[in-house]
Amino acid sequence: MPLLIVAGPTATGKTKIAIELALRLGAEIISADSMQVYKDMDIGTAKPSPEERERVPHHLVDLISPAQPFTVADYQRLFLATYKQLEQKGVLPLLTGGTGLYIRAVTRGYNFPGPPVNPELRAGLRKEAEERGKEEMHRRLAAIDPESAERIHPNDLKRVLRALEVYLTTGVPISSWQKREGKTWPEDLIYIGLTRDREELYQRIELRVDRMIAQGLLDEVKGLLEKGFGPELQSMQGLGYKELVPVVKGQATLEEAVKLLKKRTRNYAKRQMTWFRKEPVEKWFLLSGPEEESFPEILTYIEGRIGEMSNK
Repeated sequence: MPLLIVAGPTATGKTKIAIELALRLGAEIISADSMQVYKDMDIGTAKPSPEERERVPHHLVDLISPAQPFTVADYQRLFLATYKQLEQKGVLPLLTGGTGLYIRAVTRGYNFPGPPVNPELRAGLRKEAEERGKEEMHRRLAAIDPESAERIHPNDLKRVLRALEVYLTTGVPISSWQKREGKTWPEDLIYIGLTRDREELYQRIELRVDRMIAQGLLDEVKGLLEKGFGPELQSMQGLGYKELVPVVKGQATLEEAVKLLKKRTRNYAKRQMTWFRKEPVEKWFLLSGPEEESFPEILTYIEGRIGEMSNK
């Protein structure tokens, strides 16, 4: 069974393209989004709407409580189980999302023998980060694992702390663990990327943030905090949540938070493109304007690739 992957940075139009492809190809969608696994976090994660999910089955969405940790290894395990289920049904799996590490874990067959989370050590590292700052923790990582430090942004405290935790627990850098790859995905892989002109993408990001605010993102964040999901949780570190927590707490204005969220989302999209440019994407599609204008070209290409595989 082929595996179809539709990747690219946030706000390019992956969701709409993927849904239309799934409808035309009889596929089901497997999400590759590290935030959409959480229940009760819908607006800020740009989760497919109930109507969209009714049109096409979506997998690996709404899996766990925001209080629960979730790792790349968890994702890999759940993806493989889902893929096998679809394979047994004879249904084409369409993997789509912007979390590049999830897609890499699938396509490169990573093994994750690293240690489980050490809550006590993690808490100590987080306290140290609060006292010394993110930059100091990143410098500490660079001293023991320069390869990971180059890949992980200093502001990505969650991943910096995990990398430090793995080294302090095992004495082996997390970059070494991640190189212990298993078998890569077989040749029946169709991996396409979607991108847009930078200015157009940034405009779409700004519109998306404005739409999220209009849809009630602030109330969603407030509701999560009221349910006891604190800002220290992995889930609450996601874009759209960490920026609005200070607004709920009266520590920042909504205008300030929206401006910051737009900036961070633009930076995130830039990092996503840098990541995906290093991946084995076989064809990039430069979208412009509404997604439906580019859909025929994308569909024709994928149908052609599926036909090639069928004729082998």
